Amino acid sequence: MTQTSENVTWLTQEAYNKLKAELEYLTGPARAEISAKIAAAREEGDLRENGGYHAAKEEQGKQELRVRQLTQLLESAKVGEAPAADGAVAPGMVVTIAFDGDEDDTLTFLLASREYASSDIETYSPQSPLGSGVIGHKVGEDAQYELPNGKKASVKILKAEPYEG
Repeated sequence: MTQTSENVTWLTQEAYNKLKAELEYLTGPARAEISAKIAAAREEGDLRENGGYHAAKEEQGKQELRVRQLTQLLESAKVGEAPAADGAVAPGMVVTIAFDGDEDDTLTFLLASREYASSDIETYSPQSPLGSGVIGHKVGEDAQYELPNGKKASVKILKAEPYEG
């Protein structure tokens, strides 16, 4: 999991390896594939009206942006251990909270960077208002965070367990 502190991003060894493998794929086989698509589209003739060429160039731009993001992330990464299962909320944990102490109105989410966002579980960044409000609190404690309108909201920490996904 990740925990960002100023310009340092903390990653587990598993997360670091996964991101490093993605970067290697994007700078190797994926670059070759997109270059081949661009070359094939270029051979079709007039580039001004060539949808395949423009789509391939756009895909190349997105891919290169991801390469820059991963390079920057991995350059500032420090590899560490997953968070301890001590009941304290930390990045890399699945957290269940109850809004305003109402144990019927709950939310379960992964507290991690967007690198871990998936369709399996909602992900909140440690820098988000909710994320920064619950970090460090233990199960059973109340925490507060600021809403977009400037008011404070209160939540109760029901569970905090290391993410296993």
